[in-house]
Amino acid sequence: MAHTRHRKFNTGDTYSNQKLDNDLCQAVKAGNTIYLRGQVGTNFEGETIGIGDPTAQAEQAMKNVKQLLEEVGSELSHIVKITIFITDRAYREPVYREVGKWLKGVFPVCTGLIVQGLAQPQWVMEIDVIAVIPDDA
Repeated sequence: MAHTRHRKFNTGDTYSNQKLDNDLCQAVKAGNTIYLRGQVGTNFEGETIGIGDPTAQAEQAMKNVKQLLEEVGSELSHIVKITIFITDRAYREPVYREVGKWLKGVFPVCTGLIVQGLAQPQWVMEIDVIAVIPDDA
């Protein structure tokens, strides 16, 4: 198989407040490339961490990123690209500071966007991640 899908879910289960029925997953491993679903301040049990606190949400999102990468045989040092979405310019410094703690010495490329909102109103940040496992790993 050219790719594997990890932690499959249906949006009807995860977004009970919305009428959705999409089959998605948290991670896709295609060859040596890992694509993660955008991670927010919600743990894998569906509990939002740090409502109104961009630092706490960024920390939870990065815990999720680390766990997902490890579950598919990768690690934080394999990250090559991140995109960070924030809902308020004032959140840039605390979110980037927290993400920076997790990615010290990794040097990924990064795009940052300020958006009007995310999929749930309590989310103030989201991080999208692409990683590439080195051939010699």
